[in-house]
Amino acid sequence: MLITDLPIPDYLKSNLLKAGIRELYPPQVEAIRRNVLSGKNLVLATPTASGKTLVAILAASIHLARGGKVIYLTPLRALTSEKLHEFKELLASGEGGRIKVAATSGDYDSEDRWLADYDVIICTNEKADSLLRHGAEWMRDVSLIIADEIHVIGEPERGPTLEVVLTRLRQMAPSAQILSLSATIRNAEELADWLGCECVISEWRPVPLKEAVYFEGKLEFNDGSLKLKNYESDPALNVAIWTVMEGGQALIFALSRRKAESLAEKAAVALSRHPECISYEEAEMLREAAEHMMSEGERSSFTERLAGLMVRGSAFHHAGLGYRHRQIIEEAFRNRCLKILCATPTLAAGVNLPARTVIIPELWRYEPTYGMQYISVMEYKQFSGRAGRPRYDEVGYAVSIARKEVEREMILSRYIMGLPEKIYSRLSSERHIRMQSLALIATRATESVKELLSFFEKTFFGYQYGVVGVKDKIMRAIEFLDKHGMVEFVDGTLNATKLGKRVSELYIDPLTAVRLIEAMKSKVKEITTVTLLQMLCMTPDVPSIPMARIPLEKLANYYEKHKDELLVKPPDPDEEPEAYESYLEALKNVMVLEAWVNEVSEGDIYEKLGVEPGDLAALREKAEWVCYSAHQIANVIKAVDFINPLRVMTERLRHGVKEELISLVRLEGIGRVRARALYSRGFRSIEDLKRASVEELMSVPGIGPQIARRIKEQLSE
Repeated sequence: MLITDLPIPDYLKSNLLKAGIRELYPPQVEAIRRNVLSGKNLVLATPTASGKTLVAILAASIHLARGGKVIYLTPLRALTSEKLHEFKELLASGEGGRIKVAATSGDYDSEDRWLADYDVIICTNEKADSLLRHGAEWMRDVSLIIADEIHVIGEPERGPTLEVVLTRLRQMAPSAQILSLSATIRNAEELADWLGCECVISEWRPVPLKEAVYFEGKLEFNDGSLKLKNYESDPALNVAIWTVMEGGQALIFALSRRKAESLAEKAAVALSRHPECISYEEAEMLREAAEHMMSEGERSSFTERLAGLMVRGSAFHHAGLGYRHRQIIEEAFRNRCLKILCATPTLAAGVNLPARTVIIPELWRYEPTYGMQYISVMEYKQFSGRAGRPRYDEVGYAVSIARKEVEREMILSRYIMGLPEKIYSRLSSERHIRMQSLALIATRATESVKELLSFFEKTFFGYQYGVVGVKDKIMRAIEFLDKHGMVEFVDGTLNATKLGKRVSELYIDPLTAVRLIEAMKSKVKEITTVTLLQMLCMTPDVPSIPMARIPLEKLANYYEKHKDELLVKPPDPDEEPEAYESYLEALKNVMVLEAWVNEVSEGDIYEKLGVEPGDLAALREKAEWVCYSAHQIANVIKAVDFINPLRVMTERLRHGVKEELISLVRLEGIGRVRARALYSRGFRSIEDLKRASVEELMSVPGIGPQIARRIKEQLSE
C-alpha cells in the first residue's frame, strides 16, 4: 500500500515522501484494513521498528484535520523527547506548520493550561496522571488516545499509573478513539478486549531477526549453524568483534551495572587488539565525542573513565550515567563510530538504539529473597528486538551464550522457541491503591465507596480478577486517609479535605505526607540542614540509591555528630532489623544530599561516597520534589517553623548551593561553580551584578564575554 493512496492530508503525504517513506509495512497495512483511520479502536502488537509510531501519526492526522485533539502517552521521558521530534517532523513541518505539538513531563504541581492551545500533547503516564489530578479541562476534548508501550501495564512500578490513566481518560472522553501500541505479548487480545479494541498481532520486522545460541565457537540457529573465527577467548566479546569486523555494531546486555562496566572495559581492550575495527574518520569522531564529554559539567574520574573507553570504541550505558553522558554515548552509537555498547536492561525498554547484533551473555539474575532466577521470555524478546538496524543491516542477530550442552538446549527451547509470558495487572499494591483512591476522591471522580469500587472494577485489574480481590485494600486505604485527615464523610459523601486535595495534587504517596507531618510535629532544638534532609529521606518517595558500601564506623560517626539534629532516632537492630537497614539507607542519602547542598564538588561526591552521576541526579530531583511538597504541606497545616526553611532547602537542592548563592544561581548560565566564583570576588547580590561592567564580570574565573553579556541582558530584562 502506497502513501499516496492513503486518505490523509496532502502535507503529511509530502512530508512522508521527503522522509523517504513511500510504502507501508505489512502490519501498517493491516492496521489500515482494520479501519484505524476511520476511528476504530486498535491494539497494535508488533516488534520493535515495525512502524507502530507511523500508524499513530497517520491516525492523528485524520483527527487533527477534523479539529480534534491527540494525547500520546509514553512510559519514559526519553521516549517523550523522541516522539516529540517524530511528530514535529511529520505533522508540524512544511504545510502542516499550523499544527502545534508539545511534550511535557515532570513538574507534577501544575495544570499546565497552556497545553489547551496545542493539538498534540505527548507526555509520560505520570504527567498525564498529574494533569488529571489538577483537573485539566482540555483532557475532555481529546479525540484520540495513543498509549505507547502499553505492555508496561504488567510492570509493578509503572503499570498501575498507566492502567488508571487509561481508565480515567476513557471515562472523561468516552467517544475518543484508543490506539494502543505494544511489543508482542501473549495476551494482547485480553488487553484489547478490556479496552474495547480490535487487535493486530504480527511478528513481521523490517530487518529479519535470526536468534542463535553461541556454543563451542558456533552460532547455532534453528536452520543451521555458523562457525566463527576465534578472535577473543570471551564468547560474548568474540561475537562482538566478529560483528564489528563484518561492518556492524554490537549491543551487549548485562544484568547489572558492574557487569556492564566490566564488559565495556574488556571490549575496549579487545577492540585495541583489532585496530582495523575502527577507521581513521571514526577514531576522530570518537575523540571529539570524548572531548565533548570531558568538557560537560564538573570533572570526575567517572567521566574520565567513560571518555577513555569511548576513544577506544566502547562504552557502557546504565542509570548511573548523567543526562549528558547518555546523550553523547547515544549520538556516537547512532553515528556508528561507537562499535560496542554494554548496557543494562533499561536501554531495551527505552530509547531506540538498534545494533546489528544483540548479545545476551547471561539469562539469569539475582533476585532478593529468591536467589538466582531466569529472566522472563518477554525481557529476552525485548533485548532481541534491538537487533537489526533498518537501512544498514539485511539481518539482525540476537545471540545468547551457552557454556554447557544443557544450557544450549534450555536457551533453544525456553527462549528462542518460547512465547512471551502473559501480562497481568499490578494495581493491587497497597501504595498504588492508597495514592489512586485519594486522587479519585480529591478530583470528585468518585464520591462514595460504592463509586470507588465501581471505578476499580473498570480497570484492567477489575477485568482480570474482579473488584473482590482488592476490596479489602481499598477499604484499608480509605481508613488510612480518614485517620490522617485527608478524606472525610459528609452526609454520606466521601470528600477530600484541604490537606488531602493538596497531597493528591503534589503527586506524592499519602504515607510520605504522614511522615512529613509527623516530622514537623517533632521536637528539635534547631532546624538545621541535616534536620530537613533526614525528614525528606525517611519518606517512601525518596528511594535509596546505589552507592559504594559506606563503613558502619563512618555512618556511626556521622550519626554521633548530628544526632541532636535528627528528628527520627534509629530503631533497635535486633528487634527491627529491616527498619534499621532502611534507617541506615536514609542516613546515607542524607550524607550525599548534605554534601550536595554544601557545594562539595560532584567529583568528590562520586569518589568519597561512591555515587554515580545519574543516581545523584535522581536523588536530587526526588528530594527536591519532596522538599517542595513538604513546604506546601507546611503551609496547609500552618507548621510555621518549617515554612521558610523548607522553601530555602528546595532551592538549595535544585542548585546544589549554600543559602547565600540562591539569588545568583537563579540566573541562566550561572551554575553552582560560577556562582561561588562571583560571590568570592564580591558580587554577592543581584544589585552587585547590576553595578558591575561586562569587563569586571569577565575578570571572574569561568565567566567569559558571552556569559558576562548574558548576565547583563537578564538583569536589564
